[in-house]
Amino acid sequence: MTSVSLPKAPGVGFKPQHFDDILSGEQPIAFIEVHAENYMGAGGPPHMMLRRLHEAHALSIHGVGLSIGSMAPLDTGHLSRLKTLCDRYQPESFSEHLAWSSHGEVYLNDLLPLPYTPETLARIIDHVDQVQHTLNREMLLENPSTYIQFADSTIPEAEFLAEIARRTGCGLLLDINNAVVQAVNHGTSARHYLDAFPLARVKEIHLGGHDAQADDTGAPLLIDAHGSPVTDDVWSLYADVIAKTGPLPTLIEWDNDVPAWPVLADEARAAGRILQRAAEKQAA
Repeated sequence: MTSVSLPKAPGVGFKPQHFDDILSGEQPIAFIEVHAENYMGAGGPPHMMLRRLHEAHALSIHGVGLSIGSMAPLDTGHLSRLKTLCDRYQPESFSEHLAWSSHGEVYLNDLLPLPYTPETLARIIDHVDQVQHTLNREMLLENPSTYIQFADSTIPEAEFLAEIARRTGCGLLLDINNAVVQAVNHGTSARHYLDAFPLARVKEIHLGGHDAQADDTGAPLLIDAHGSPVTDDVWSLYADVIAKTGPLPTLIEWDNDVPAWPVLADEARAAGRILQRAAEKQAA
């Protein structure tokens, strides 16, 4: 089974408007990440760009449509298309979400939460095993951003993810912004969540921005919007995590209201400075 081999350096989610900028000269990134579902066609400009970029940068393929958390069987047609894509590009990493997004024949175009119960745990373990066996590669599972909690959940989320990783051999993708979003939304502590997280299983980190709003009662509500710079609290938690783990592949996610390339490149440089400090501390 192919293991994750991303460089322990900054990366960005690729957007076509940045194609020329990325190829124009040396940039502060070592890898790019794309959503799998945007590249399941046979050809055309998306594949031309991805091929060119992968010649110079490592590639992370990030799925959003497998519905790993569904209690229904995985869509074998979708999984087959995903295998074709991974076989074509041989990416350095493949990841998906701890979430569900389909019901029967209906695709809901969202990453929805699930109860953390022994029944759900067993089903997700089966799904992760199926994905890794089909792709013949290690997958990473990402912690979610959530807005509700289930009364029948009996397993803390960090423990739930740790058990999936232990029983399947998969890695984890730690989205620090997601940890902050759900901590504010549920009145808990992102720092305590990260203290409990199985950091030894983490092989990629995501950083992104969020929108601060209020719910109908006036309580704080954060939306995982991916449309703004990384916030100071996320940077601070990221620095703490990297101080514990050492450098890890780190992606800047910016999917909405996409800025000009220099703005995104500056976010990558900020991550790079934190990674460099950690590398220097390791070497000392």
